[in-house]
Amino acid sequence: MAEDELGGELRTANSSDRAVSSGAQDPNVETFENPGMPDHHERVTDTNPQKAKNTERVVTALFWVSLAFTIFAIAAYFVWPINREDITSVRWNSMFVGLGIAFGMLTLGTGAVAWAKYLMKDEEQVEARHKTGASPATAKRVSEVFKQADEESGFTRRKMLRNSLIGAALALPLPGIVLLRDLYNGNNENPVKLMHQTMWDKGVRLVRDPSGTPIKASEVTIGSAFHVIPEGLNELEHGKLDEKAKAVVLLMRLPEDRLKEQEDRKSWSYHGIVAYSKVCTHVGCPVALYEQQTHHLLCPCHQSQFDVTEHCKVIFGPAGRPLPQLPITVDNDGYLVAQSDFHEPVGPTFWERRNDYV
Repeated sequence: MAEDELGGELRTANSSDRAVSSGAQDPNVETFENPGMPDHHERVTDTNPQKAKNTERVVTALFWVSLAFTIFAIAAYFVWPINREDITSVRWNSMFVGLGIAFGMLTLGTGAVAWAKYLMKDEEQVEARHKTGASPATAKRVSEVFKQADEESGFTRRKMLRNSLIGAALALPLPGIVLLRDLYNGNNENPVKLMHQTMWDKGVRLVRDPSGTPIKASEVTIGSAFHVIPEGLNELEHGKLDEKAKAVVLLMRLPEDRLKEQEDRKSWSYHGIVAYSKVCTHVGCPVALYEQQTHHLLCPCHQSQFDVTEHCKVIFGPAGRPLPQLPITVDNDGYLVAQSDFHEPVGPTFWERRNDYV
């Protein structure tokens, strides 16, 4: 009896499967009708020509305002210049240039969005998916679509609107071009030679930054690190920041048995005290993080690491060469002094790609 019931259930299940596979509708399955496209609601600018004209004027005004802010950003770069002797002047320059660029982009974007939202046609469309090809019929249809889009957007027809958009968009990159022009100074045609010469010279004392206090060798203990500048830098009236950017040095003392010095450089250190440029050889960031246990220097910008025990060779990161070493000794009073200037250009490696600095 049980086998008959089981066989009946199997026959019922098979019948249901055949009904589904043959397309029969299961009365227990809920069906849905295609709702179709929603009703199109016309905008005020679609029904009222005067409103459309006023909107066009507003959008055009936004584009002209964008152009005005772009010009303001360029003018601000010259009206509020950066004073090398007063670093706080950067604030005003950055603020007004930034405001000009920001509002130029904001008004340009607002105008473009308003044009699309209120003036371009917004009728709902359904486009069936089909294979695309490069047949003549397809090319013809693409041309028709572009013409239709041009007609619906009013790009050709609304000349004042179009011209103001083009003017604002073309002017937008100009502040960047004006700012980037200062990356090259025509008066310094030989940057490698410029970076090769600093205030360091024979007998120039190493002093603390920023106080200018001379440093005795006995004050530099193992594991300590001093931020150092050349004596006389603080007394400069002009070019102080430029000279400091090239001459800043990090002074450290290591156990003498940890130093692995080359024969021709053993005289550059003094009883384990070594001095290296703080300017990273990657892009010029300050290398100011010293790990006294590993004797590694770390650049915080792009994580380049230098081994102080081996003439600050690069052990990690994108830096292209070791940090330049400043040869040092002591004077008759026990103060640390430089033996000479750096023997190579300081800063990013790309300065050395010019071979005519000698």
